[in-house]
Amino acid sequence: MNYCSTCGANVGLQVPPGDNRPRHVCHNCHTIHYVNPRMVVGTVCLGKDGVLLCRRGIEPRLGYWTVPAGFLELGETTEAGAIRETYEEAVATVAIDQLIGIYSVPQLSQVHIFYLAHLLSPVFRAGEETLEAAMVRYEDIPWDSIAFPSVTWALQESKRSF
Repeated sequence: MNYCSTCGANVGLQVPPGDNRPRHVCHNCHTIHYVNPRMVVGTVCLGKDGVLLCRRGIEPRLGYWTVPAGFLELGETTEAGAIRETYEEAVATVAIDQLIGIYSVPQLSQVHIFYLAHLLSPVFRAGEETLEAAMVRYEDIPWDSIAFPSVTWALQESKRSF
C-alpha cells in the first residue's frame, strides 16, 4: 500500500500506539490501514449421485477440480456467500446443512470456510468460471486433479456424509 484511501497521502509502515505490529499509517491524516486475511467460502454439496465438483475454467489451477467456492463479498454472511458461490460456479441451488470446518492458509493470507450442503434441485451446469460441473461418487473423486489442499481436506472431512 502506497497511498491512503481516506485522503490520498503517502502511507508508511509503523507500529501504531497500543499495537504490536507494523501497519500502514497515513502520514497526513494518521488513518491506520489494517490488511486482513481474505475469506473463501464454499460447499461440499451432496446429491443422490455423489458430490458436486467443478472443473476450474480460470486460473489459478485452470482445469483442476474443486468444490464450488470463492471469495466472500462485503455484507454477506459466510453461509450466504457459500450459497452464492455454488450458484455462480455450478448454477445449483443448495441449502446449507452444517459447517464442515475452517482451514487456515496463512501463506496466502486466506481463511477457507466449507459447509456441507444439499441440492434443492437436481439441476446444475457449469457456470461462467467453470469448464464442467459433475456429480461424482466419493470413490471416483479425481484426487490427483483436485485444485487446492483445502478442497481435499473438506472432501475428506465430509466423507462420512456420503
